[in-house]
Amino acid sequence: MADKRILLIIGGGIAAYKSLELIRELARRSIGSRCILTKAGAEFVTPLSVSALSGDKVYGELFNLTDEAEMGHIELSRSADLVVVAPATADLMAKAANGLANDLASTTLLATNKPVLMAPAMNVRMWEHPATQRNLTTLKGDGVSFVGPDEGEMACGEFGPGRMAEPAVIAEAIEAAVNG
Repeated sequence: MADKRILLIIGGGIAAYKSLELIRELARRSIGSRCILTKAGAEFVTPLSVSALSGDKVYGELFNLTDEAEMGHIELSRSADLVVVAPATADLMAKAANGLANDLASTTLLATNKPVLMAPAMNVRMWEHPATQRNLTTLKGDGVSFVGPDEGEMACGEFGPGRMAEPAVIAEAIEAAVNG
């Protein structure tokens, strides 16, 4: 299984710190990670941390001259066995559900021909909002798989569904998906 790789898109939310443990958990399972760190994600975890754990360059800019000269978003979208979004924020889910592509993460999601797995993470009110639930239904209809969210206490102090699934649970779903 050492030849299995995922493309991990790290969205902006407090749960982004769990993506670091996910990268470590996947490495223990001999699954490599190449990462896209959104601008908002970089407010919670650093590119240096992600790069150190993944052992690979971290991507973040759609209009990076070097990467885009090589059609970076196309290559990234197709270089892995599975595209994983963790945390999958309400924003990333909405962009994917509506075919929007205004940054590297959303452009890559639109350009991929690989299976996509999302691990949602957001405030309980955001998760329960009709727009998010519509987007969830649309994404499932488009073939996107989901793990979580879990129910529990939020960083904001509220309680309910919206917590990102634990890294080991996400890693199990990834392992099952890449071994299909």
